[in-house]
Amino acid sequence: MKTRDLVQIGLFAAIICVFAPFSLPINVIPISLVTFAIYLAAGVLGAKKGTAAVVIYILLGAIGLPVFSGFGAGIGKIMGVTGGYIIGYVPCAYISGAIIDKFSAKKPAYVIAFVVGTAVLYAFGTAWFMVQSGNGLAASLTTCVIPFLAGDAVKIACATVLSVQLRKYEFAKIA
Repeated sequence: MKTRDLVQIGLFAAIICVFAPFSLPINVIPISLVTFAIYLAAGVLGAKKGTAAVVIYILLGAIGLPVFSGFGAGIGKIMGVTGGYIIGYVPCAYISGAIIDKFSAKKPAYVIAFVVGTAVLYAFGTAWFMVQSGNGLAASLTTCVIPFLAGDAVKIACATVLSVQLRKYEFAKIA
């Protein structure tokens, strides 16, 4: 890896760490800007570097830095009811980034990539929530997915616009 790659990964890990803690606790699953930051990392850096930034963010939270929603931290947060979402950020970033790496010249690819990544994120998070809470699928979808659809659509739209613009500047030259 080049120094430039390491700097980009570190920068986006820091961006995720800054955006993620700020949240609105509407229910058990809070609304936060972490997915927006992850979309940006995947959209600008691509699959490998974007995923590396997400993994660094998770590791920083796991060792105790208050970077998770609500300024939470630690393994307990990862093992709690929202832990499936934290782990789900990794495949979300990788899948989104891989689609964008392949079709970065096509603007609709960004929206499709983020929607597919979000669907995978929802699957991980909702499945983990069901195991941890004992709720059924319908109750879990009502708690974990439906309230977030509109907000995630807005985040996807904003991340698409920004990612397309930042990639134009060869910020994430894929080697």
